[in-house]
Amino acid sequence: MNPARTNTRSSRTRRQEPSRRGAPSRSARTGRSTHQSRPAARSQEFALPATVTPALPAVEAFADLDLPERLLTALRAEGVTVPFPIQGATLPNSLAGRDVLGRGRTGSGKTLAFGLALLARTAGQRAEPRRPLALVLVPTRELAQQVTDALTPYARALRLRLTTVVGGVSIGRQASALRSGAEVVVATPGRLKDLIDRGDCALDKVAVTVLDEADQMADMGFMPQVTALLDQVRPDGQRMLFSATLDRDIDRLVRRYLNDPVVHSVDPSAGAVSTMEHHVLHIDDADKQAATTEIAARDGRVIMFLDTKHAADRLAKRLRDVGVRASALHGGKSQPQRTRTLTQFKDGDVTVLVATNVAARGIHVEGLDLVVNVDPPGDHKDYLHRGGRTARAGESGTVVTLVLPHQRRAMDRLMSDAGVTARTTRVRSGEAELNRITGAQAPSGVPVTLAAPVADRPERSRSSRRGRSGRSSARTRRSARSTDS
Repeated sequence: MNPARTNTRSSRTRRQEPSRRGAPSRSARTGRSTHQSRPAARSQEFALPATVTPALPAVEAFADLDLPERLLTALRAEGVTVPFPIQGATLPNSLAGRDVLGRGRTGSGKTLAFGLALLARTAGQRAEPRRPLALVLVPTRELAQQVTDALTPYARALRLRLTTVVGGVSIGRQASALRSGAEVVVATPGRLKDLIDRGDCALDKVAVTVLDEADQMADMGFMPQVTALLDQVRPDGQRMLFSATLDRDIDRLVRRYLNDPVVHSVDPSAGAVSTMEHHVLHIDDADKQAATTEIAARDGRVIMFLDTKHAADRLAKRLRDVGVRASALHGGKSQPQRTRTLTQFKDGDVTVLVATNVAARGIHVEGLDLVVNVDPPGDHKDYLHRGGRTARAGESGTVVTLVLPHQRRAMDRLMSDAGVTARTTRVRSGEAELNRITGAQAPSGVPVTLAAPVADRPERSRSSRRGRSGRSSARTRRSARSTDS
């Protein structure tokens, strides 16, 4: 037995949970996992924990799972018939109450992998005011909204109330929803902590907890908040952790909070290689702006990544000035602006999303087949997360990185760390090779004007402080936002 696990999880018990539909007892969860602290050859990742209790076999159809009939009906209504590998492998075990450690890149079907189990195990219960029963922690507002959108039809089918808790929008409305009672909360760590500190939420009834994209939370400095939140949920509850990488911070989370987890691992870089084309385009500094503009002017949507919000704003404006429908997305935008920009991109009103790392995490857009690193990423994890915006759920896609002469050596090291073999090509703007790889073409040259994303209104924060008394004005603001969109 690993002594680290003895010190960190000794308080977790194996008491029988109250019976509930689709929620077998946790009494089968016995033993503790052993965990070696031996780094892997690449990425300095730690070995996966050994499972003491054998995993249940994978299934090939949702009908083979012990899911409520209303949930199966909702899946059919949504056109979801065959589980993705991570879903088929983990759901039999998570539905049985086992902890789950899922390792795989974004876009592999993780949301339903944890979401269906979380909803099925919560079905038939009613939360007390301020005391949710299930929690999904995510690193960004965009990912929180994506998870909420994905789970809403299934929560509705089971008559479960789902609330999203993120920063950048009225905390008063979120507090009101929690006071009214919500069985499931999807949250970013900072805003959830704020609501707990205000007395608007308590986690002592949370029986199912999910950490999605845990490595991104670590990269963004959320680990102290995450561990403080995990210490507040039920000690005998179920935990599911999904991460693209398992470096030191995630290893600590696994050892401290997961008990004998079922492990499902798909190498994130291998998954990317099988569904993506990777291109490193060597380009001269003086020609980079022209090449970037021609790529942006292609037919179809593209996400372009830059390092800073100011660079993103400048590029988006420059592209609009030459006829490309581009908009910037970064942490300097208000949440209503970010939501509006994403909606415009998904609807096709914006064809080029110019984004920074933080703002772009959690974006899911159907049919997005090109990601361009205008600025090369800082490390291999950023590369994999950026590339994960395309080639999602088995689709194909292309990831292109523009590399200046002084960046070539660092880029070679980064691709080696990522386990990706890219095609390296010397390109120039206006040449056929750039068009062949990216679809680049000359822009129209006619400036375009986009409808400006709605900005935060000062009266919103004032009305949110009034709590319930501000409901009428909140309805007015919602009407105004729908008119803007």
